[in-house]
Amino acid sequence: MSYTDETATHADDARDGDDPWAPVHQFSQARSRSGALAVRTTAQGLPVAVHIASTELDKHPELLAADILRLCKQAAMSAGIRLRENLLAAGIDRDLVNELKLPKPADLSAAEERDDEEADAMTSWLRR
Repeated sequence: MSYTDETATHADDARDGDDPWAPVHQFSQARSRSGALAVRTTAQGLPVAVHIASTELDKHPELLAADILRLCKQAAMSAGIRLRENLLAAGIDRDLVNELKLPKPADLSAAEERDDEEADAMTSWLRR
């Protein structure tokens, strides 16, 4: 799984471009590496749109749901990273921003690596 860093402002929340909190009012998107799954979420990771290619419908429903959930989490992490960067760029004290416990790019990379390892892992009834 991987995320795309595409955002769109909520239609009814047009904000001034100087607002460091703007990512809170934007949608975030993430898609699978194949592009067969894509989600559009709020900054908190709540899905507002899900695209599922017909090839993905062959998966077991639990696996498909887990993939969608992972993409929602990655989209939320992406929004958190943008918020962190905006706050720091606006001159907010780094210690204060760190107290917010917003994700860093390394956190997203680690999550993607874990997801890739899980996707490549053997799954069978023999695995415990």
